Amino acid sequence: MHLPFSLYLYKYQPTIPYKSHQHTSIQTKLFPLSFFPMASSSVTPLLLLVSILICSIVATSAGNFYQDFDITWGDGRAKILNNGDLLTLSLDKTSGSGFQSKSQYLFGKIDMQLKLVAGNSAGTVTAYYLSSQGPTHDEIDFEFLGNLSGDPYILHTNVFSQGKGNREQQFYLWFDPTADFHTYSILWNPQRIIFSVDGTPIRQFKNSESIGVPYPKNQPMRIYSSLWNADDWATRGGLVKTDWTKAPFTASYRNFNANACVISSSGASSCTSSSSNGNSTAWMEEQLDSTSQERLKWVQKNYMIYNYCSDSKRFPQGLPPECATS
Repeated sequence: MHLPFSLYLYKYQPTIPYKSHQHTSIQTKLFPLSFFPMASSSVTPLLLLVSILICSIVATSAGNFYQDFDITWGDGRAKILNNGDLLTLSLDKTSGSGFQSKSQYLFGKIDMQLKLVAGNSAGTVTAYYLSSQGPTHDEIDFEFLGNLSGDPYILHTNVFSQGKGNREQQFYLWFDPTADFHTYSILWNPQRIIFSVDGTPIRQFKNSESIGVPYPKNQPMRIYSSLWNADDWATRGGLVKTDWTKAPFTASYRNFNANACVISSSGASSCTSSSSNGNSTAWMEEQLDSTSQERLKWVQKNYMIYNYCSDSKRFPQGLPPECATS
């Protein structure tokens, strides 16, 4: 069974006080314009709204799950359907399930559409992440922590480098992630890692090696995903247990796309100075433009519920050095 390294090595689970979502429109996809910050006279709330909506409906070119992934555990609970266009993971009281990419990557822009476990998902975790192997592994995490029916999922993010993580940020989402598919993206280049949802950036982790912060840049990583039971910590710190009468729990995946540098078994990269798998490598230099920076601020102001860079109790000797520049 392959479970996320972040759970094997998890020494700290942020204690998030339980609270219902502060916005009453959690089940809707549109928000009053007052939800959007005024970026400047040239970037109005209406433009931000339009930009987010456009990013939400742009189709991602789809991969084929038979070609791109191997089901690694679950004894039949993971299934590839619709001629390779759809993959589902399921969890019951006996076991969860998981898959991993056939290829390993060193930098890339990776998209996957997920529809999360619906209804009472308390105690379940759907993990979707990049990881290398070994005690000094690198890792880039999306983890979706289930909740009671009607209460919002928690989107947990983390970055590991050289075996060290402890860089958690957690968010609520501005839509119901169980009602439809949404695109969860990781941009990973030598300068930064950007986590995005439907094209809206929610987190940026910059390369801060110049101030002594390790950055994942040398170890190729595979894509992993798993659906499993973590009711000892996942929902309200373990207070809410999995309701097995609701099993099996199912998460669905489609429209995988990786514009990335594929690393062969000999260590050779598919990337050249101008192309990667026939696609542009402009993402190697990509950064947030001014509009994306405002959307990032909007998400972090309205939906971030935990930030390790604000947790001085956790770091009594001082916050990690990258916090001063983030």
